[in-house]
Amino acid sequence: MNRIRIAIQKSGRLSERSLALLQSCGLRFARSKDKLYWYGQDFPVDLLLVRDDDIPRLLMDGVCDLGIVGQNIAREVTLENDNTESLEELRSLEFGRCRLSIAVPEKSGVSSVADLDGSRIASSYPALTQALLAERGVNAEIVKLSGSVEIAPGLGTAEAISDLVSTGTTLRANHLVELEVLFESTAALYGQQTGLSKEKQELLELLLARLDGVLQAAESKYVMLHAPRESVEEITRLLPGAENPSLMNLESDPTRVALHAVCREALFWEHLEALKGAGASAILVLSVEKMLG
Repeated sequence: MNRIRIAIQKSGRLSERSLALLQSCGLRFARSKDKLYWYGQDFPVDLLLVRDDDIPRLLMDGVCDLGIVGQNIAREVTLENDNTESLEELRSLEFGRCRLSIAVPEKSGVSSVADLDGSRIASSYPALTQALLAERGVNAEIVKLSGSVEIAPGLGTAEAISDLVSTGTTLRANHLVELEVLFESTAALYGQQTGLSKEKQELLELLLARLDGVLQAAESKYVMLHAPRESVEEITRLLPGAENPSLMNLESDPTRVALHAVCREALFWEHLEALKGAGASAILVLSVEKMLG
């Protein structure tokens, strides 16, 4: 069957963003009654909605062709199965950012991860934590916990924790301080290392082209402005990631032109202020919905 099956998180912080990303690629789905299997209507791509830590396993077992999951989950599961070469990261998706950090009690006196050599560290990511600490030459006992990792030091079951951190609010509430970031993670699209059939590979390349267009558009802006002819070169240089802007004559003023450009990098207020300083006026910045190179 020449259809691609993609596993995504059925609920949680990556679920809505993963589905929205695929829909932005022009994919539309008919939902099954149990809402766990969605059939692709306009493109031969189907969805399987599962728990996030099941996604790498489904890929390794060949049940799914692709999966969107956090890099932290992918690394943890492949390390657990001693199979780190089984998955290929096809695209980093730049959402679902988090970090796996070591944290210790505020009054522990521990000032570096090296001080935890021989200590107990509680974590929901034991394999990943063990591997990352080993890279730093730290030999610690990893206490596996499935939840509420932050209470382990208070209960006396561990001297430190290794847990996902976003704002740090949970750490502060439990009188913990972040000691060191072990791993920066984001959502990513993964595929099988074993390869796909020729037909599925062609579908994958088309899907990746659409995905690249969506990801690039998310960071790009369409800029329109008026500028003195003699300042076009300088203004083009000030536009981040712009290539070969379009120029149009202004009928009302032959000394000025209308300049249109796509900026493929982030555009901040400082850029606009610099453009104005170079003589630009009537500056308009628009979001880009889709791009295809």
